[in-house]
Amino acid sequence: MAPAASLSSTEPLLDSLAAQVSARDEQIKTLKKQLLLKQFELDTVLGVAHDMTARDHTVDELYHMLRLTLQGQRNVVQLLLFAREGDEFRARVALGRDLAEAEKLTLSQFLLDGGVTLPQAVEDLHLGPDWDRYELIIPILRQQQVAAYVLLGGLRHDYDRQQLIPFLSSLANTLVGAVENRRLQAQRVADAAVRKEIEIAQEVQALLFPRQLPNDAHLAIERSYVPHTEVGGDYYDVVEVDEHCLLLCVADVSGKGVPASLLMSNFQAGLRTLLRQGVELATIVPELNHLLFRNSGGEKFITAFLGIYDRRTRRMHYVNAGHNDPLLLADDGAVQTLQHGTVMLGIMEDLPLLRVGEVEIPPHSLLLLYTDGLTEVFDADNNEFGEGGVLAVLHRSRYLPLPKLHQELLRSINAFSAHDAQFADDVTILSCRFK
Repeated sequence: MAPAASLSSTEPLLDSLAAQVSARDEQIKTLKKQLLLKQFELDTVLGVAHDMTARDHTVDELYHMLRLTLQGQRNVVQLLLFAREGDEFRARVALGRDLAEAEKLTLSQFLLDGGVTLPQAVEDLHLGPDWDRYELIIPILRQQQVAAYVLLGGLRHDYDRQQLIPFLSSLANTLVGAVENRRLQAQRVADAAVRKEIEIAQEVQALLFPRQLPNDAHLAIERSYVPHTEVGGDYYDVVEVDEHCLLLCVADVSGKGVPASLLMSNFQAGLRTLLRQGVELATIVPELNHLLFRNSGGEKFITAFLGIYDRRTRRMHYVNAGHNDPLLLADDGAVQTLQHGTVMLGIMEDLPLLRVGEVEIPPHSLLLLYTDGLTEVFDADNNEFGEGGVLAVLHRSRYLPLPKLHQELLRSINAFSAHDAQFADDVTILSCRFK
C-alpha cells in the first residue's frame, strides 16, 4: 500500500510541472510571435528606407510610398500624417479618409507650436468632433523639434500599442528624413544654379566695361564701380567714335542678375553697332529704345546718359534718358547740369519726346557722370546725401587727381550713410577732366 500512497502524493507535483511547461511553451510561442513581428517591422523599415534612397524620388512619391506600406498593415485602420512644411503643418498621408478631406482639417495652435512631444491620447487634446475617429497621436521629432504628427484610430484591442508606436515612429522618421534630404538636395541644386547664374552675369558684365580709358592731351577719364550685390545693374562705357569724337555713357538697368546683364549687353551691342554706322544721337537713342522694348516688352527699363564730345570744337552733344543729371563744373566753380533728353528707355515703344542737348566745355572743366547709388544715401535722420552732397565734395576736392576724387566721394557717402557702408544700390562714377 505504501507505493500507491507515494504515487498519489506526487501527482500534484507532476500537474504543477506540466502546467509550468505549458505556460513556458505559451511564453515561448508569444516571444517567437513577438520576435517574428519585430523582424517583420525591422525588415519593413529597412525596406522602406532602401526604396526611398535607391533613386531620386520626388517628395510626393516618398509620401505615396509610405501610404502603400501602411496599407499593408492590418493593425492600421485610420491614420493621418501631418508634416511640417515651413511654418505650417500639412496633411500628406491619409488612411481611412480622403486626403483632400484631411487637408481641410486644422491643427490646434498647441499642436502647431509643437506642444506634443510624447505619444498621448487624442481625446486629452480636446480637438473637436472631426478628430473623434483618432485615438493616439505620435509626434515625430527631428533635432528636438516636432517635424510631423501621426494620428491613429481603429486600433485592435488585442494589439500591443507599445509595439506599434516604435514601428510607426521609425517609418515616419525614415520618411521625414528622406523628405528633408530630398529638399536639401533640391536646394543645393538651386543654389548651384544661382551661383552659376551669378558667374555668368559677372562674366557678361566684365565684358561690357572698357578695359582702358583715354588719357591724352585733351582729357583724362577715371571710373569707379561699387556693386551693391554680386552682380549689379549699372553700366558705363567710353568709346572712341573716331579720331576726334568720344562717347561717354553711364546707364542703370532695372533689376539685377543675369536678366539685367543680358539686357545691358543688348544695349551695349546696339549702341556700338549704331556708333560704327556713324549715326547721330537723335537716331541712336530711339533705336536703342526700340531694341530694349522688343527685348523686355516694357517690363524692364534703362536710364542712361549718352554724350559725344568733339575734341576739335570742345562741344558735347548729349541725351539724358531719365538719368541723374551729370554735373559740369567749370574752373571758376560754376556748375551746369546736363538735363536735356527724353524719358527712360524701354518702357514704351515710341519715345514721346527727344531733345538732343549741346554744351561747350570750357578748359579745365570737370564732368561727373554717376548713378543714383551715389546720391540716394540716407543718414540716421533720413536726410538724403543727394546732388547737394556731391556738389559739396566736388567744390572742395575738384583739384584732386581723379582717383583721389572718387575715393573722397565714396568716403563721404560712407560717412554720411546710416547703414555702415552698406549702400542701398550700386555706385558708379565716371569722371572726365578736360584739359
